[in-house]
Amino acid sequence: METILLPAEQPGASKRAAAVLAAGGLVVLPTETVYGLAADAVNPLAVAAIFQAKDRPFFDPLIVHLPGVDWLERLAVVPRNQQDLVERLTFAFWPGPLTILLPRRPEIVPDLVTAGSPLVALRVSAHPVFREVIGAFGSPLAAPSANRFGRISPTTGAHAFSELQGRVPLVLEAGPTVHGLESTIVALQDGGEMRVLRHGPVTLETLAAFGPVVSGAAEPAAESRSAPGQDAGHYAPGTPLMILPEAAVVDGFPALAQRRVGLLAFRNDRDIPPSSYARLEVLSATGDLREAAVRLFAALRRLDEAGLDLIVAEPVPATGLGRAIMDRLRRAAAGSGTSGKIAGPS
Repeated sequence: METILLPAEQPGASKRAAAVLAAGGLVVLPTETVYGLAADAVNPLAVAAIFQAKDRPFFDPLIVHLPGVDWLERLAVVPRNQQDLVERLTFAFWPGPLTILLPRRPEIVPDLVTAGSPLVALRVSAHPVFREVIGAFGSPLAAPSANRFGRISPTTGAHAFSELQGRVPLVLEAGPTVHGLESTIVALQDGGEMRVLRHGPVTLETLAAFGPVVSGAAEPAAESRSAPGQDAGHYAPGTPLMILPEAAVVDGFPALAQRRVGLLAFRNDRDIPPSSYARLEVLSATGDLREAAVRLFAALRRLDEAGLDLIVAEPVPATGLGRAIMDRLRRAAAGSGTSGKIAGPS
């Protein structure tokens, strides 16, 4: 299959993408979080093509992107005791990077989308190109990140093209994404509590203004099986990756001797011996968490493509967006297969 990388600003690009979707095909589209691999969410054959293109296991559910808030109750049932909270959340954050889990309408949403779960993950994208395409298409789109399963999420069309070339017909390029991290996913509890299943641009602190918030799935809860990105090895580079508490030097780690090591640094306000690392990527010169989040996946991708033996990542403060960054780094380290294989200083 030939894959076309098309500038989103080219005349007719959005209509062309909508036509591919209407024919049951796949299109890579920009969102404000990461680039997504989109297909008709209510067409089971089109949805199945997403799993095939990504090598994604069928037990991992998909997020459904709605053309607008008015579509929410066409695909989901909002419990009466959650209606006020849903209205406040959607008013505040849609369109935007918040995904809400709600009971699905099984006659509309295919089992494949939710991996058989009674809950469906819904959001409305704020990206103007995505909104133009979904508006022209006129129906919800399933759109997980446009990468092979478990790999680093793409934040440019070129990243997605390198991941899925030969697997999809069309990629719309609209430049780097605004947030650089996937959406926050919340499940709503009967008592009015919000449970954050995936950290993202909408932080715990922001959500706390709308009611009680807790973090993590309550196993074996239905919502934990309904949210994407829960696999321990998501977002992983092909190069082994480990997180060190303080990664200024590697001399204290004998297992790193004679290896090409790259550093993913949070900030650069201290001296790092130039001989310590073969490649250095800094997430934010000033330690700004928002800038770090935007740069994370692109920096990981550059390190992964640098021919290194190992990537060392520094932790970031686990507050606000830092929680989302650390979530991605821990999963990336687990997926890269380094856990327990590299000895620290004794």
